[in-house]
Amino acid sequence: MKILVPTKRVPDPDQRVKTTADGRAIDTDGLSFVANPFDLIALEEALRLRENDGAIEVVTVGIGVEDYEKELRTTLAMGADRAILVEADAELDPWNVASALKAVVTRERPDLVLMGKQAVDDDSNQAGQFLAAMLDWPQATFISKIALADGAATIDRETDAGIESASLKLPAVVTVDLRLNEPRYASMLQIMKAKKKPIERIALSDLGLAVEPRIEMVGVEVLSSKRNCQMLSSVDELIQKLRDEAQVI
Repeated sequence: MKILVPTKRVPDPDQRVKTTADGRAIDTDGLSFVANPFDLIALEEALRLRENDGAIEVVTVGIGVEDYEKELRTTLAMGADRAILVEADAELDPWNVASALKAVVTRERPDLVLMGKQAVDDDSNQAGQFLAAMLDWPQATFISKIALADGAATIDRETDAGIESASLKLPAVVTVDLRLNEPRYASMLQIMKAKKKPIERIALSDLGLAVEPRIEMVGVEVLSSKRNCQMLSSVDELIQKLRDEAQVI
């Protein structure tokens, strides 16, 4: 069995970000990047599934610029068997990410695509669903538990009405939620070994993919996280402030 784990390179969420002068993008000068936390949860689960069944190969894939290699080596240090970098000159929107992943799936023929439910930089929550639709594969989103047996994946997912259980015939696309597991830390020895592992590089053009942007970024804004706490005397006063001052109702 083979599990493919797509990963995305995102700005480190623990640092302050700023916008470019024209306000249309995040200023990446001096910005550090990490692998998307949701994708590391997916990788951790793939590694645990392999630990229960040694006949599983775990392959990670990233789509991005040259600097993406550092984040892919993190996945190798955690325990992935192989890593693939699809080299792209610019960041792709979710539709084109899914299109590139579909081409990788066609080459790799995994039994399961296990990926984060969303990336923490844009929170689009679209790539997994797009990919499943393009492949015409079963999909399950926001899962909190998964088990593999007899050519199927049995999953639990948290909903507002409680835990929903389902079974999907493989191959399938599954996206993971925050509470699935706690990703492991790579030891220094694993990090050093990962530096020597090869990373397969594929040019986006070699996948036969014509990039067709579906989203135009017209502006980004850094919002303040400061809180203005006030003690109010009545519900009527609260409604008045929400309506007249905050203008949210």
